[in-house]
Formats: sequence, structure tokens, C-alpha cells
Amino acid sequence: MHLHVRHASEYTYDLPVALGPQTLYLYPRMYPYQRLLTYDLVIDPTPARIVRNIDVEGNVQQLVYFSHPTSYLKVQVEMELASDEFNSFDFVLFPFETQQVPFRYPKAVEELLYPYLERVGISERVERWARQLATEAGWQTTAFLMALNQTIRKFTYEIREHGAPFPPEQTLTLQKGSCRDYTTLFMAACRSLGIAARFVSGYLFGNPQQEHQLHAWAEVYLPGAGWRGFDPTEGSVVVNRHIFLTSTAKPELAAPISGTFTGQANSSLRSELVFV
Repeated sequence: MHLHVRHASEYTYDLPVALGPQTLYLYPRMYPYQRLLTYDLVIDPTPARIVRNIDVEGNVQQLVYFSHPTSYLKVQVEMELASDEFNSFDFVLFPFETQQVPFRYPKAVEELLYPYLERVGISERVERWARQLATEAGWQTTAFLMALNQTIRKFTYEIREHGAPFPPEQTLTLQKGSCRDYTTLFMAACRSLGIAARFVSGYLFGNPQQEHQLHAWAEVYLPGAGWRGFDPTEGSVVVNRHIFLTSTAKPELAAPISGTFTGQANSSLRSELVFV
């Protein structure tokens, strides 16, 4: 399957501003079943410099610098990927004791996973809820993850284009939220049982509700399987319809475009995302 995406963002300022460095996470991460075929990034006004590198978590980061004042910033990225079908459950959890939760990672691996095990947003209620789901799933790791996915999927979905994710307990209490709220709750539940989890931002093809906006889902690290994606908004495992832009231990670091400007202007944002 070929996935072809065009994502355009336009910032406008009512007075000219000096743009500080802008950080872009708009270059897809590659996985064994996906290949990037074409990629085109267009920025207006023309930057003085673009520096492409790999950040501390392995994401492709593009740092954009400007030298002249402007009253607008337009960023458009267009990409085409080949995305093959694959079996998301084609793995064996090893060591075998990790087939049940809670578990501990081998020490050498656990040290590398510390940022993804941090107990952020894990209230007593969230942990109690996670343990109840684990009990119903017979404390089996994969069954728990699927039960968690399916349970959050039943919440009331709402589109909320701006703002940080809600605290996990708030999403659990209200039983509603956006994809980033669902993902943050999923992560907290996993971490409460010792499963390393991270936030992923990208695109999802095939769901009309999600195709025209950025999407968020979670990945968990499973010994013997590596990082595996779970999408609580869809209630499914991640397959070849997802395009990964960035993954991080901290959801607030996943913004596709971030930066500052100097000036007294008010700003507004208009964006468009289409599969073409």
C-alpha cells in the first residue's frame, strides 16, 4: 500500500515579527515494514538555514533559522511511503516471565528505559483501574494491553486541536477526550504495571475522523518484541495505516512545529492535512 500525505501549516502575525529557531518534527520515522519514497519540504519565507539531525530519542529533527522579519510562516510537507502489511502479534515475549504483568525488565534494558517508566500521572485511581483490567485479563501482558485499548476506545471521543493532554485521571473520570488524552491515559496505565510506554505523534489513514488532523497513539516496549504500537482511539494494534513522525517519553515534546518569535504581534494558525 502507498500512503501519500500533504500537511500544510500557516502562521500569520498582525505585525512583523522576528522568528526564533523553529523545531520541526515532520520527517517520518522508518520501520521495517515502511519505506519513504519521496519527501518534499517547502518553507516560506525562505529560511537562512535548515539543520537536520537526530534528537536524543532517535527522531528526525529539522531546525529552521530565519534572518529577516516576517508577517507569516508557511510550512508544507508532502511525503509518499510504501507501507506493507504485517502481523502485529508475530512475536514471543522473552524472558517468559514478562508474559505476565507486572514484570521487571532485565537490568541492562531497564536502565535504558527509565524515561519511559517514569510514573507521571499515575494516581491511585489510575493504578487501581489498570490492576482491575489486568485481573480481568488474567494478568497476561498482551491480553491486558488489548483490554486497555478496547476499554479506552469506548470513551466519548472529542476533537480538541490545541492544548496539552488532560491528566490521565481526568480522562478516566470523564471517560472522554482526544487521541492525545487517550494515549496519555494508556501510557500511565502501562507504566503503573511496569511496562515502558511512550507517546507517538503522526498520521492515520483510513479513519475519516482522523485523516485531516494529527493523530496520537502509544508504543510499549515488550521484551522479545521491541516497541509495539497500540492505538486506544482505534481500539487496535498499530498496523500499516499509521505514519510515525515522532515518539517521546514526554507528550509535550511531540509538537510537529514549535518555536518562538520576538515582537508585539498576535498570531493565528491555520492547518490542512490530506491524504492525496
